[in-house]
Amino acid sequence: MRFTSAVLTQCGNPLEIIDDIQVPALGQGQVLVKIHYSGVCHSQLMEVAGARGEDKYLPHMLGHEATATVIDTGPSVTTVAPDDKVVLGWIKGTGLDAGSTQYSSPIGTINAGAVTTFSEYSVVSENRCYPLPTGIGLKEGVLFGCALPTGMGMVQHQLALAEGESIGIVGLGGIGLSALLAAVNCNAGLIVAIDTNESKLQLAKRLGAHVVLNPNTASIVKEVAEITQGSMLDHAVEAAGSCRTIELAFALIHPRNGKCVFASHPKQGEKIQLDPFELICGKKIEGSWGGGASPQALLEEAATSPDTIKPLNNFLSEEYSLQNINLALTDLKNQKVVRAIVSLNGN
Repeated sequence: MRFTSAVLTQCGNPLEIIDDIQVPALGQGQVLVKIHYSGVCHSQLMEVAGARGEDKYLPHMLGHEATATVIDTGPSVTTVAPDDKVVLGWIKGTGLDAGSTQYSSPIGTINAGAVTTFSEYSVVSENRCYPLPTGIGLKEGVLFGCALPTGMGMVQHQLALAEGESIGIVGLGGIGLSALLAAVNCNAGLIVAIDTNESKLQLAKRLGAHVVLNPNTASIVKEVAEITQGSMLDHAVEAAGSCRTIELAFALIHPRNGKCVFASHPKQGEKIQLDPFELICGKKIEGSWGGGASPQALLEEAATSPDTIKPLNNFLSEEYSLQNINLALTDLKNQKVVRAIVSLNGN
């Protein structure tokens, strides 16, 4: 079997569309899937730009959230079977961890990690496949691969947001809006949504944010201080992607017991600057690795609570073909979309 994929051949250049890539024989714990929809995440923007430092695996495939149909399975795979509908994601689930894959192609060997999704077909590790429950569509299911577990997990698990508490969300991409949904579900007493994109701020308001603020038109720290009468926020989630926004989120929390969790991966070598005395006084900050969430548990929860997934269509504003994936990356970079979705259903 041969297929087409978008491949990173050189950092700083657009992805190349490569045809006639050959599916290798499946090894222990590997699963061959046909991709239906793939999400595009800021992580891919970082990889394409070379912002994570030297890339030792060029040329390689990208993408880490998708929905797919299982075509075949390698030895010892037990959690999925041919014809199963699955969500693909980078957070490890159940099953074997098969590691990376290599493909033969007209440009030579192409490398791939345990999960890649910018292609018609993909060989992935069993533990990156989560069975898709009936009732969750192939398009909405994409969000369960990265954005939803990370954003909701940060609020539900890392912050353990309690009813009535206050929270600020800096950055309203897929992860930030997922955090917002979790805050609404937790009955937060005050939700402050912060972004420079006015359309995203209006979406946040429709989804349940109590206050929306734009750093281009307001002094955020001053505004939050006035809204909270000086006490600041119990919690903050940062998902905007820079050291400066991490520092902003930290500045918004209560000076004695506030907690900030950030999902950003700033450019390699950049540093955040915090006053150590604020940490001594009780402020807390930590990074997030997938929100400490289980994508499979989240899928099963959503399947039994249909209202949970109704807002997800608001995240999926634009579809792109595989051939237009570089436009998807550009639109995501320029904040024209919440979550760019690549459709491969016609392939």
